[in-house]
Amino acid sequence: MTTTHARPAPVGGRIITPFFVFLCVIMGAAGIVLIQRFVFGLGASTHLSDGYPWGIWISIDLIIGTAFGCGGLVVAWLAYIFNKGEYSPLMRAALMTSLFGYALGGAAVMIDLGRWWQGYNIMLPWLWNPRSVMLETALCIMVYIVVLMFEFSPSVFERFKMRETKQRMMKIMFIFTGLGCLLPMMHQSSMGTIVILLGYKLSPLWQSNLLTLYFLITAFTMGYAVVCFESIMAGVGLKRPIEMPLLSKIAGVMLWIMVIFVTLRFVDLTATEAWPLAFAGGIESASFWIEMLAAVGAIALLAPIGNRSQVRPLFLASVLMLTNGFLYRLNCYLIGFNPGEHYSYFPSIGEVLVTLGIIAVHVAGYLVLVRLLPVLPAVGRAKPLPAAAVAASH
Repeated sequence: MTTTHARPAPVGGRIITPFFVFLCVIMGAAGIVLIQRFVFGLGASTHLSDGYPWGIWISIDLIIGTAFGCGGLVVAWLAYIFNKGEYSPLMRAALMTSLFGYALGGAAVMIDLGRWWQGYNIMLPWLWNPRSVMLETALCIMVYIVVLMFEFSPSVFERFKMRETKQRMMKIMFIFTGLGCLLPMMHQSSMGTIVILLGYKLSPLWQSNLLTLYFLITAFTMGYAVVCFESIMAGVGLKRPIEMPLLSKIAGVMLWIMVIFVTLRFVDLTATEAWPLAFAGGIESASFWIEMLAAVGAIALLAPIGNRSQVRPLFLASVLMLTNGFLYRLNCYLIGFNPGEHYSYFPSIGEVLVTLGIIAVHVAGYLVLVRLLPVLPAVGRAKPLPAAAVAASH
């Protein structure tokens, strides 16, 4: 079996640009807020309270940020589990995006910890609560970050011409590939289990015994959507060919997963008799309808086969799918959460700056690494390579 594939190569070009400087300014502002947070505590820089112990640092930077980092998971399932080696050109960029998403999500946890200096306790087994779903989530995320480092390491070894080291790594890569396909499914589903435990404090529009399944499905919808979004943005921004033949096939997978998610949600809301709340007005109702309309809009764009091979409809569908997943998780962890009448929450300027800073680190890191490391396929005439060689290069 052969496949048309161009070997990965550094993009090259200038790193320091006006846009990169703008990202550095945002990171600098976030850094100032973080100094205040670590020196004077959470109360000095956030609007968190006993009723709202989690704000946007957890709901956006971790719960949503790691879902944006599921590109590596979904492409790995296509390329390795289903043995579709043709998707390998997307693998390295997806892994890099996953590494950033999860590493920055882990950083957000440390930022949000009240006693952050005791964060190392998660590595001390005698302090574990084996009945805690949060423990399983934290351990899976921590181990998965390490797994992603190993999966992405061939790009670094190639950059520094460490061929023997890369060859030794590739001999055991199947271990990390297997873990990379398993671990994110475990902790992404557990994120849904956590909000099941909220009980009546979570609006019936989102409270469900299927939350574990819903969070797993949205990990896949957002993972595939971010792969298409990143590929198209990289093609336009870096003036490179867009892998439309591959993306159009992924679009078909995206469509059916989105249809399954919307169908389950519709049946679930009907069974729990929660539909009246959707028409009750207020921020919960508005956020619910934006979430659902984004899903329906993505399905409408992807349903015509011709749209899946066109850049604009596919890009818009990807944005709508990301919007749906973003809002669904935000609704479960924040907007649909009601701890009581005496509590309210709106993020402080410091919280917003830190979240923007984390996003800026992700974008800046992406720009630096694709210019320095062999992540994206080289521009030029692709050569037919054996499927085994394609897998080995990733």
